[in-house]
Amino acid sequence: MKTELIYILIFFAMTTNSLSQEKLPYNVLSGQEARVIEKKGTEAPFTGKYDNFSKNGTYICKKCGAALYYSSSKFKSDCGWPSFDDEIKGAVNRYPDPDGLRTEIECASCGAHLGHVFTGEHFTEKNIRHCVNSVSLDFVPAKLEPGRYGTAIFAGGCFWGVEYFMQKSPGVITVTSGFTGGHVKNPSYREVCTGTTGHAEAVKIIYDPRKTSYETLLKLFMEIHDPTQVGGQGPDLGDQYRSEIFYLNDEQKKTAEKNINILKSKGFKVATLLTQATEFYDAEDYHQDYYFKNGKLPYCHGYTKRF
Repeated sequence: MKTELIYILIFFAMTTNSLSQEKLPYNVLSGQEARVIEKKGTEAPFTGKYDNFSKNGTYICKKCGAALYYSSSKFKSDCGWPSFDDEIKGAVNRYPDPDGLRTEIECASCGAHLGHVFTGEHFTEKNIRHCVNSVSLDFVPAKLEPGRYGTAIFAGGCFWGVEYFMQKSPGVITVTSGFTGGHVKNPSYREVCTGTTGHAEAVKIIYDPRKTSYETLLKLFMEIHDPTQVGGQGPDLGDQYRSEIFYLNDEQKKTAEKNINILKSKGFKVATLLTQATEFYDAEDYHQDYYFKNGKLPYCHGYTKRF
């Protein structure tokens, strides 16, 4: 009887975990991303954002969020594309290229085209080079376990405050402060502060779908800032401080619309914009982990129960 009870409890725990884990949809791709990732194109050499990039962390699939490569496997080859001499075990599949000469590499989780793999060049002791398109990748400043991870992008006033509360949320792995939604490439903080770039101060959140969900994070976002304020947040006024949700797939869009409508039904005049995500640009290093580095508290963000 005791043995049967143990089996029942184990089965219940496994079922509960399975039901609670968020099913991550694939991200919507831009024209350039789709040309490379789905149509097996190649970006021009020396143009990718991760070609000359050396931060510590994990490179994940742009389409599905699967962990693919660790920064410790990245090396400088001067070929014009990011180069790695090893992949995370089981993360990358190899197939003969239609040209009959090369070997194509794809994300094992979703089939996204990554690039090609070469041997015999003697760049490293492993004597292998994964030549990967930057556009097929995203970067997370943390070492991730194998598996898929979710991404959320929110803008709600000064990114320091949004970052602070999101970093404290269970299941969140990293929060990066940056800029998105505008027309200027690689903007500086000073440029964004002019209010003429079209960009909003935003945060990019990488989370573990086994421990939290997009909806949980979205609700938190709507409760740590004032979604009814137009053209700013608290004393920070200007278009760059607007409230905006940048969705990466249709499921995120539907979730955001549902929760915005819940707030509207409660009488809130929600001003939060809902926009498909475009390129996210990291802010300068001194903006990252701002309040944790300075030991201060946010001046225009706080928690208010709305749901």
